Amino acid sequence: METTLTERRISPARTLLGSLQLPGDKSISHRYGMLAAYADGSSSFTNFSTGADCASTLSCMEALGATVTRDKDGSVEVVGRGGHFDAPTFALDCGNSGSTMRMASGLVAGQDGEYTLIGDPSLSRRPMERIRKPLTAMGARIALTDGHAPIHIEGGNLKGIDYTTTIPSAQVKTSLLFAGLKAKGSTTVRESLRTRDHGELALKAFGAKIERTANSVTLAEGAELHAINAAIPGDISSAAFFLCAAALFPDSSLVLNKLGLNPTRATLLDILTTLGARVNVLDLEEKHGELSGTVHVSAPKEGLGTVDICGSLSPQLIDEIPVLAAIAPYTHGGIRIRDARELRVKESDRIALTVQNLRAMGAEVTEHEDGMDIPGNQKLHGATIDPAGDHRIAMAFAIAALKAEGDTNILGAEAASISFPEFWQILDSITER
Repeated sequence: METTLTERRISPARTLLGSLQLPGDKSISHRYGMLAAYADGSSSFTNFSTGADCASTLSCMEALGATVTRDKDGSVEVVGRGGHFDAPTFALDCGNSGSTMRMASGLVAGQDGEYTLIGDPSLSRRPMERIRKPLTAMGARIALTDGHAPIHIEGGNLKGIDYTTTIPSAQVKTSLLFAGLKAKGSTTVRESLRTRDHGELALKAFGAKIERTANSVTLAEGAELHAINAAIPGDISSAAFFLCAAALFPDSSLVLNKLGLNPTRATLLDILTTLGARVNVLDLEEKHGELSGTVHVSAPKEGLGTVDICGSLSPQLIDEIPVLAAIAPYTHGGIRIRDARELRVKESDRIALTVQNLRAMGAEVTEHEDGMDIPGNQKLHGATIDPAGDHRIAMAFAIAALKAEGDTNILGAEAASISFPEFWQILDSITER
């Protein structure tokens, strides 16, 4: 995405107080939206994600022939196609959404006809060879442009595959499982590091036969998917900004209701607990395999400690690392981040941008190819932050600004709407100054 000049001024805060229910989880909304379009019957979802990325998914599903109805209360109804899409005469526009592009590619790879998937300038720079190689091995005919979008797919007969991913990626895993819906034979995806499992849980919820081991997931041949009704839990990656902010301020108290607590996503709560934050989880419930509950977070009187994020933690925290880095200077012992090179090929190079903007606020930070070292016990000052159009960088540095000395200006603040249009309004509502 291109940077714009729309600014948001953030003044230092005294503490954070409030009780919230956040818009629906992006990862679940993407997958439910796609599978509902594929399935037989009419699915309905409450608390569907309000982000622009998930709107891109619904628009693509409409282009494939599904009927999508969006209500003002956040509910969405999708009338599916019973396993058969119409190939549109125009390109499927995935906007800024890598999730849409990679997973929809798998969904259409086994369908008759030709499909072209395009995206905005940011999405068109992100790597797509990671799905082309395994989908081609399944029998799809896929053309990229120098390893990137536009993606041109000639759909047709696919065969199942037993594939070991080279990069930990839930999007790649889900893309292959979605392609397996139309494949002859079972489809198995193996991972060296476990990634979020929303794709396999969603497939199972819609009626597919799924078998899981510690490091693999297998979709049986011939799945017939049927519509479901579901309430989508709040997005924990969106909650991360407020959870980290609450952990910074003495006398803070933040309650998040009906928050998604999928074990492959809730690692952030473990990290905050390791740092010393007080985290309580109440009212756990499970629906369609997805856990949700009420989370209460407050700051430790002695301040936050230190933590290392590396190995298997890094892919599990990939969306939350920018905000953890943004609060790292305020901890006592700092935060060390490694094995997170995937951050360099997100909506932006998130490692470089995080380092650049931390330094703009006066922080000492050492950049590494796969992460960064951020010492603790630092004082930051207000600055002009350039997130380069990246929604998570804009929101992360809004949190850093709450504890800085002086005001901070966030350029291109409207980038937050990609995942979380309500971010600025909610931040204002829970901030005490």
